[in-house]
Order: sequence, then C-alpha cells, then structure tokens
Amino acid sequence: MDGHTSLLARSKSKFQFGSALRFWAALFFALLAASACSKEQAAPAPLAAATPVIVSKVTQKAMPVQLTAIGNVGGYTVSVEAQVAGELLEVHFQEGGFVHKGQLLFTIDPRPYQAALAQSQATLMRDKAVAANSRAQAQRISNLLSEGVVSTSDADASTSAAAAAEATVAADEAALKTAQLNLEYCEIYSPMDGRTGAVLVKPGNLVKVADVPLVVIKRLAPIPVDFMVPQEYLPDIKKYLAVRPLRVEATVPNSSGRPEVGKLIFVDNAIDPTTGTIRLRALFDNSSNALWPGLYVNTLMTLAEQSDATVIPSQAITAGQQGSFVYVVQPNGTVAPRAVTSSRSVGGQAVIDKGLQPGETVVTDGQVRLVPGARVQIKNNLND
Repeated sequence: MDGHTSLLARSKSKFQFGSALRFWAALFFALLAASACSKEQAAPAPLAAATPVIVSKVTQKAMPVQLTAIGNVGGYTVSVEAQVAGELLEVHFQEGGFVHKGQLLFTIDPRPYQAALAQSQATLMRDKAVAANSRAQAQRISNLLSEGVVSTSDADASTSAAAAAEATVAADEAALKTAQLNLEYCEIYSPMDGRTGAVLVKPGNLVKVADVPLVVIKRLAPIPVDFMVPQEYLPDIKKYLAVRPLRVEATVPNSSGRPEVGKLIFVDNAIDPTTGTIRLRALFDNSSNALWPGLYVNTLMTLAEQSDATVIPSQAITAGQQGSFVYVVQPNGTVAPRAVTSSRSVGGQAVIDKGLQPGETVVTDGQVRLVPGARVQIKNNLND
C-alpha cells in the first residue's frame, strides 16, 4: 500500500513539473514576441536618399538685346544678252568662275558690222561733199540775188537744197554712230564683278537681240540677306536704327567658320498680314564668299545691350503644364519649383524677366528626378 502511494506521488510530481515548464516556456516566447513587436513599431522610418544634381547661381550682368531669325541669301543678278544678232564666235571665260567688271566675255562675228560701218563712212563722206557743194551754190545764188540777176525763188530753192544736204549729213553721222555701236556690241563685256553660271549659248550658234541670256552673273560681294521678324519688334528696331546702324550676323548651318558680319539696310514698308512679320534686309561684305545666293542662314541682329540683366543657364528652365519653371534650392537642402518668365536666350544664358532674384541657386541638371520638397546633393562647386 505504501509503495503504491509513493508511485502515485512521484507521477503527480512529474506531471506538475512538466506543466510548469511548459507554462514558463510559453510565457518566455510571448514576452519575446511582444518585445520584438515593440522594437519594430518603435524603429524610425529611414530618410529618403538625396538626389544628386548640378546647380548654378542666379547672376546679374550685361546682356545684348538680340533677335534671331532664318534668313535667305539674295544677290544682284544680271542676265547678259546680245545687243546685236550674229554668230557667236568665242567665249572668253570659264563658266562657273569669277569675272570682273569690264572683262571680255563673248565675241560675236563682227564682219557684217565692219562692212556696215565702212558703208556708213563712205555715205557720210559722199553726203558731206554734196552738202559742201550745196552750201557754195546757195552762197553764189545769194550774191547774184543781191545784184538782181536771179529771182528770189531761185535763191530760196538753193538755200533749201543746202539745208537738205546738211540734214542728210547729220543723218549719215547718226547712222555711222549706230554702225560703230553695233560693231562694239560684237564684244560683250561683264557689267560687274561676280560669279558666272553656265554658258547658255555655245559658240557656233546664232544669237538674236534680247532673245535668251548668254550667261547669268550673280554678284557675291556685297551680298544681301533677307529675313523676317515678328511685328512686335518693329518699334524697337525703328528706335535703335535711328541712333546707329544695327549689326547683323549671318551663320551658315553646319559651318565651323566665323559668322559674316553686316548691317541692316532695309525695313519693309508693310507688315505681312498672313504671318504678322516684317521683312528686313542686311548687307554683308562676304569677303570669304561663305554666303551664296539662295542659301538659308541663321541671322542674329543686335539691337542694344541690357545692363544688370538677371541671368541663369538656359538648361535650368523646364517646360511644365502651367508654363516654364525652375527648381530653386532651399536653405534646408530641399528644392521648390518656381515659375519664371524668360524673354530671350543668348549664348546658352536665359534672361529672366520675372521669378528669380540674384544670388538664388537653381538646378541646372538632374531636374527630371526631382519632385517638390525633394532633398538634393550638390555635385558641383559653385565657386568654379
């Protein structure tokens, strides 16, 4: 009996010990889980990474007031035509080359005109002799009239005959000059300096008076460039042009050479109602022959210089739905968008009319990754 009781007591003791062990283990894990949850809830959220950007200071400096436009190179053109008919004998220049004023270009067969000139000279000599005889005859009859030997009608007839002979001589002299001119026209000279095109009538062909051009010459220096600007700039153009000549630069696209420099010489007297623009013309020396008739060029006209203009790099400006804006770096290292108004850009620098103050810092590269309030990391040295 005592042995059985002792066995039951030992079993009960083991059961109680196991239950206590399980209780304390469960309590430990529960406390551990609660501690982990508490730590997880108490951990602060990590800060967003700063966006690397390049920035620039807003500055003030003198900036030119300029207008840009697409221009078309013109040119003074002369169509060389024959003034007498005949066979074209020779061409004295290389087609497509430069010629100078007074340079011999073509020769037309002069023999018919030499013969016409000789005939005119002979006719003139004959009629001069007739006129001299008529004058002498009229003088003799006039003397006889004073002596009463001849009648007045005879004297009048002799005087009229002498006058007619004089008129014939005058007509012969005019015909002689015409013959001389026609002979001179057999040699055709360049009326100006310029570059020739293709020869349109080849030697051996018959040419007619004012028929088709023999060649077309274009003057390359000086040379005009026409361009159009919006009508709202007309008052400024007139104002500044009244003070001094306006400088115009012309640049050939995809050319590494220096721009040609000229001056404004013409402002049209009417505005194009279709486009709302006005036509201007500048004249260039074109000493390098970079400008070619018919070529399209980029023109830049300087009107004046604006002192103390507010300036930022052009790439800082971003186009948005509400207009142009820039990202301004705040003292706490974040950025804020700012609406700006820019009237023009010169050499990669935008002139700001409204929205920024000198000394502020704007983002010039990296704007696409920014949002309002974003932290930024400046990658460049503003003192450079």
